[in-house]
Amino acid sequence: MKNVTEVTMFILMGFTNNFEVQVFLFLLFLEIYLFTLIGNLGMVLLVTRDSRLHNPMYYFISVLSFLDACYSSVVTPKMLVNFLKENKAISYLGCVAQMFLFVTFGTTECFLLAAMAYDRYVAIYDPLLYSVSMSPRVYVSLIIASYVGGILHASIHTVATFSLSFCASNEIRHVFCDIPPLLAISCSDTHINQLLLFYFVGSIEIVTILIVLVSYGFILLAILRMHSAEGRRKVFSTCGSHLTGVSIYHGTILFMYVRPSSSYALDHDMIVSTFYTIVIPMLNPIIYSLRNKDVKEAMKRVFGKNGV
Repeated sequence: MKNVTEVTMFILMGFTNNFEVQVFLFLLFLEIYLFTLIGNLGMVLLVTRDSRLHNPMYYFISVLSFLDACYSSVVTPKMLVNFLKENKAISYLGCVAQMFLFVTFGTTECFLLAAMAYDRYVAIYDPLLYSVSMSPRVYVSLIIASYVGGILHASIHTVATFSLSFCASNEIRHVFCDIPPLLAISCSDTHINQLLLFYFVGSIEIVTILIVLVSYGFILLAILRMHSAEGRRKVFSTCGSHLTGVSIYHGTILFMYVRPSSSYALDHDMIVSTFYTIVIPMLNPIIYSLRNKDVKEAMKRVFGKNGV
C-alpha cells in the first residue's frame, strides 16, 4: 500500500509576506475575533440566563451562536499566530483536525439554519399546535441531527482528502486547511474528490435551501392572512433577520464549492472563504439581536441587573 503521509507538515502561505500588512491584518482579525466571541458567547449566556427566552427559537439561536464561536475558533487563532511568525507550518494531524472541525461546524450550521426556518414556519403558520409540533423532543432531535449530519459529511471529505498523496508540495495557498487548496497540491488524481465535493455540498445546499424556501412560502401565506399590522411587523422583523443570515451564508458556500474545479482561483477564494469563516460569525449576533425587541429587553434585564 502506498504511503499517504509523504509530508509531515504543511505551510499555510496566507495573504502576504509583507510584515507591515501582516501586522495590520493581525490587528484587524484579532478585533473581529474578539467581537465574534463576545457577541456569540454573550448570546448563549443571554438565552441561558433569561427565562423569557426559553423557547425553541432562542434555543436554536443560542446553538447557532455556539457554532459560530467554535467555527471561527477553528481557524482564527492559528491564522493570528501565523501573521506574526515566519514559520507558518501546521502539522499533518493539525491540518486533518482543522479541516474536519471546519467542515463539521460549517455543515452543521447549514442544517441548523434549515431547522430554524422550519421552526418559524410552525410558529407562524400553525401557532396553536406550536408547543406540540416543536416540543423539546422535536427541537433537541433537530439539533442533534444537524450535528450528526455535519460530522458524517466532514468525515467523508476528511478521509477522502487525506487518502491522497502530497508529494509534490506542502505549501497551501490559504490561511487554513480547506479542501480546494489541499486538492490543488496533491499529486494524486483528485477527480473523485472533486465529484464528492460538488455533489455532497450541492445536495446539502439544495435540500437545506428548499426547506427554507418552502417554510417561508407558508410563512408568506400566513402573513397575507394576518389583519394586524403589529403582527406583520413582528413576523417580518423575526423572519427578516433569519433570511438575511441564510442568504449571506448559503451565497458564499455556493460560490466557494458548487462550481467546476477549473474555475477555482485560490487567491480569490481565500478571501471569500475568510469572509464566511471569520466575518459571518461576527455578523450573526448583530443580525439576530439588533432587530429583535425580545433580545434587547433581555440584554437590559440580564446585563443591566449585573451592572454591565
